[in-house]
Amino acid sequence: MDPAAIHTLVQELFVAEGPVDRPVRIASLVAFQGDRRTLTERDLPRIAAALLAALLKEATEGGVAQKREPAHPELTDALARTLHALGTVDLDDLRAVRLGPEAFARHLAIAAPDADEGLDADDARAYASLREAVCGHILRFLVRRSPFVTAAEDAAFEERYARDIVAAHDHLTIYGIDLAHSPDSWPLDAAYLSLETETDAGGPSAPAEQALAGRERVLLWGVAGSGKTTLVQRLAVSVARGDLPVPLAGLRGRVPFVLPVRRFRRDGFPEPDAFLSAVRYPHTAAQPPGWAERVLSHGRGLLLVDGVDEAPEGERERLREALRELPARYPGNIWLVTSRPSAVRENWLASERFTELKLSPLSREGVTAFIRRWHAAARQDITDGADLDRLSGYEETLLDAVRITRDLGRLATNPLMCGLLCALHRDRRGYLPRGRKALYDAALSMLLERRDRERAMLPPEGIDLPQEPKIQLLQKLAHWMLVNGRSEMDRTTAVETLGRHLPAIPHAARQGGPEEIYRHLLNRTGLLREPTPGSVDFVHRTFQDYLSARAVVERHDFDFLIDHAHLDDWEEVIRMSVALARPDECGYLLEGLLAARKDARPVHARHRKLLAAACLEHATELDPEVRSRVHRYTRDLVRPTSLEAARALGWIGPIVLEMLPDPSGVSDEEAHRLAVTATSIADDRAIDYLVRLRDRASWAVRAQLAGAWRRYDTDRYAEEIIGHLDERELDFPVSDLEELRALRRLGGRPCVQIAGALTPDQLAEGLVAERLTELWLAYDLGADLDLSWLAAFPRLHTLRLSHRNTGVTGVPEGVQVIVAGA
Repeated sequence: MDPAAIHTLVQELFVAEGPVDRPVRIASLVAFQGDRRTLTERDLPRIAAALLAALLKEATEGGVAQKREPAHPELTDALARTLHALGTVDLDDLRAVRLGPEAFARHLAIAAPDADEGLDADDARAYASLREAVCGHILRFLVRRSPFVTAAEDAAFEERYARDIVAAHDHLTIYGIDLAHSPDSWPLDAAYLSLETETDAGGPSAPAEQALAGRERVLLWGVAGSGKTTLVQRLAVSVARGDLPVPLAGLRGRVPFVLPVRRFRRDGFPEPDAFLSAVRYPHTAAQPPGWAERVLSHGRGLLLVDGVDEAPEGERERLREALRELPARYPGNIWLVTSRPSAVRENWLASERFTELKLSPLSREGVTAFIRRWHAAARQDITDGADLDRLSGYEETLLDAVRITRDLGRLATNPLMCGLLCALHRDRRGYLPRGRKALYDAALSMLLERRDRERAMLPPEGIDLPQEPKIQLLQKLAHWMLVNGRSEMDRTTAVETLGRHLPAIPHAARQGGPEEIYRHLLNRTGLLREPTPGSVDFVHRTFQDYLSARAVVERHDFDFLIDHAHLDDWEEVIRMSVALARPDECGYLLEGLLAARKDARPVHARHRKLLAAACLEHATELDPEVRSRVHRYTRDLVRPTSLEAARALGWIGPIVLEMLPDPSGVSDEEAHRLAVTATSIADDRAIDYLVRLRDRASWAVRAQLAGAWRRYDTDRYAEEIIGHLDERELDFPVSDLEELRALRRLGGRPCVQIAGALTPDQLAEGLVAERLTELWLAYDLGADLDLSWLAAFPRLHTLRLSHRNTGVTGVPEGVQVIVAGA
């Protein structure tokens, strides 16, 4: 029997009509007493028997095992007596719904104390479960019957849900801010750094909050550690609190659903009423029946689908179908979907009107802001003046180092890496390791060994593990996740996995069993967390990938890596394995990536070869013959035939610059694709290649070069690229004061695009008045809506504004105003 039939049976118990604009006593609604009765008490056993049969069938189909067949006649009689008690309970419908099925069932049990008299212990337990199930269906009926009950119950639940969202997401881990005294995480408001996004349409980069404003569907790409999940947390908390930045004021009143794909990756995208249970929200049972469906039907939802790349490759198409179907079924809701770039192709959701945005690498200003913010947070718990002075010195030294040292500048491209650099720099008193392997080894040392020692902590629960056994045990968990294609595992599985490996690690085995060792690793390493009760994952996927790579290299399981190299979620593991492997092992792995494989799809073969090229920069020592073969096999792959392929090449990194063809003899279309690849590599070595494209007449090439300025050294890029670009029909983007001053030194430009929030005084001083004809203020002006300062630019005839900048005043006469999106 289906749920609709059960609903029909429950509906029989109550009168068909009644007031629905206020709470009503349940006793006055039952259909077997009162003036409007449609049932007699003799009908209750019939309804009870039908309900019982339906619920027992439902339990059997759901896999609920019964120790033995229950006594149906006795249960039917007990249920009939309980249903009769509905006419005596002193509850209104609103209070009953707020109690929930379990508490309402207890209330009915008190009203019918003799209902289960005569049942043996097994049948009494079975009856208690069936009674609660019946009460759940009764409460669903009451909610459907009365919009008043629905609205009141929904509002009460949404208040609780909003508080829970804030409690769950209003914090960020900032690694090692103060090894001796500080907490492991910080309030989101104190730690959050506004991220920037960009498109491939030649427009300027913009703060994520501004880029998302006014968009209903967004697919956001970002590499590991770029801040995708942090942005999801920020949006969820801001909406739950109702504390939104001006660009996102349109999200006020929405209900955020944080949907990490890892939680439902194998079961498919859940239906709305299963959203909360799918992500293991602890108070799912309190959700009013049909609540999520109503939220989406009314267009009030903010759906934050985080980590498409966490789904197995074979499941992503099913996920894509859900992201096509649900927005169409429930229009008016806001969707933000995030993924690593390698997991989804260009235009993956374009047919569903999703705008595709990329999280930009941290700009120079972003890196500076992060380092400043990190050290400001670190100062909060320091009272000693000498320590404060030392910390200020570390701050300035680190700022100089990331500006001057190329290797450090290449590492400091996202919040995760910047946090590690700050923590390690302070922890090592101004010394930083170079290279990815050295950085992660140092980070593990800091988190696994020095952390507790420098906090002067006694060994908790009597367990005192040195660094290497901890790493070995953590590697076992990471390796299990890698083999099973998971980024999260059940707590039980984690304990069982540790139990299998403990005998081989006697130093750990002597100190406790698998449960005790698991708790120690969870509480004391800073690398594991329990995101929901009963599950465990690594605090960041990057640590999981690194430890997986260590495990694979120690096992010499390079064929295992080669067999999975076509899968994009193995890419980071393979790169790190090359960094960890010995020279002969590196050669074997790279040769395996290049080798032809039977029945391999062309796209997978291409991916393997490009991955081999990407790995070269991580190999400390490598046979020159192997390096030469990698170059030879990949040389023909670095002439991208689409913009998607051009971006994919750029994600490989600086090694690609050595293989890109000479752009002097190619068409404008190919030159544009080469420009996209080179400008996707945020390394100043790209400037040397871009110099060979700067004299192109093609607008697309010139726009690509102009839009990339913010990724490189300001003065060098201005001198070698910006100063040589043909000015015709080209907007020159300016994202900060340093670029504005550099553009002025070049004599200014007629068309300027301001992407950073510069003040009117700065713009009036920095723009060249006698040259400016078109100005694009591509950011939220905030309170600076008086534009009378533009009178200082006599040749200005066109002013473009973002769609948020309505209500401006003081625009000089004769200046045409164009509002984006208007």
